[in-house]
Amino acid sequence: MIPLLIYAAIFVASFLIVSRVVRRAARRDFTALKTVTFGDESAVVSDRWASVISIVTIFVLWGMFTGSALLPGFLHAPGPFEGVATFDYTAQTPDGERDDATVTVLVHPVDQKVEAPEVDPGDGWARNDSATVGMWRSGLIRVDRNDELGRAEGAEVVAVNGEPIAPGGSVGTEFGRVGMSPKGTLNFEPDKGWQMEPIWLPSPEAVVVRMGEIAGEGFRGSTLWEHLGYSLFRVVVGFFFGALLGIPLGYAMGLSNWFRGWFDPIVEFMRPVPPLALIPLVIIWAGIGETGKIILLFLAALWIMAIAARSGVSGVAISKVHAAYSLGASKWQIMRHVIMPNSLPEIFTGARVAMGVCWGTVVAAELVAAEKGAGMMIMVASKFQNTDIVIMGIILIGVIGFGIDMLMRWAERVMVPWKGKV
Repeated sequence: MIPLLIYAAIFVASFLIVSRVVRRAARRDFTALKTVTFGDESAVVSDRWASVISIVTIFVLWGMFTGSALLPGFLHAPGPFEGVATFDYTAQTPDGERDDATVTVLVHPVDQKVEAPEVDPGDGWARNDSATVGMWRSGLIRVDRNDELGRAEGAEVVAVNGEPIAPGGSVGTEFGRVGMSPKGTLNFEPDKGWQMEPIWLPSPEAVVVRMGEIAGEGFRGSTLWEHLGYSLFRVVVGFFFGALLGIPLGYAMGLSNWFRGWFDPIVEFMRPVPPLALIPLVIIWAGIGETGKIILLFLAALWIMAIAARSGVSGVAISKVHAAYSLGASKWQIMRHVIMPNSLPEIFTGARVAMGVCWGTVVAAELVAAEKGAGMMIMVASKFQNTDIVIMGIILIGVIGFGIDMLMRWAERVMVPWKGKV
């Protein structure tokens, strides 16, 4: 919740600063978005300032809540307590006699092995104690183990730092929380702060270091580029066959009442079915090899491309068809020069969506008996709690997916320059 609030605050502040201070732009209403050609999506373009600030903000927040060395210390969120913590406890015998003692706890990084500090046991029947607890962890402390009058004699802890405590209760200290188990054993939980434990969210530099290691040494017998290449190959092949069949099917549904009536129930039935739900069936039919994965990606792209092509054909203005007929155009010429050019924008939009779905589906498909691939790498890493590899894989998948989308946008600009202009 706290990172989201900080992100929202940065968004509002950066918008006000850029729009009113940096640019000093005049106030505009929605009519300023209209262009000569109504409907041209270039009327609204990405603000470069907003894009840069958005990306920087995400990485700054990531560094803040992981204690990244890439950020100055004053930008770090409060981290977990590390060092020596102390608290006092009060023990009481059945006849009401009380005595106080001090517990010294060394809070250390979880990847280090340390010895409990030596302490003076004191003079009372309740003896001073020492213990060790890892950062972000908690530990039971049997304070009566070295007391002259312990639990066996009926003595029990009744207060911590002067505050009463009972089984199931807790007392806050400046170093963390001291709780009591139902059996009366004290439990010390150091203050965790706001930063994430590396096992849950490693710092950006840790992910970069691990990426360099895997790029050089490989992962499970294959290089990083081989894993990504296999995933990309599966996506491209599955999308290619999905488009190869889906586009003609969409054209047929858009031009023929019979084809529309025959295939529309099938397409509309399969469209909302998540590709991941088909994994068990595909495994039964095609096994767990490459064929099954490509079939799954083919099915993920097929229905999207069919609907996109059908929508593109159905959206062609009938006035353009009548104009072509009046000029003596044949059926094939109308298809070639009117229907296909006007339907291409919708097809490219569908292709971008289909590629995104395929790229997301391949990761799940590779979770099943894959020897290479980004999904396999993430799955294996998660089993061993290698969060840095998991995050590295997620980032690479996102970057490649974004690159694919940018490539398809460029192809659309090159191949469909008339979009929004005719």
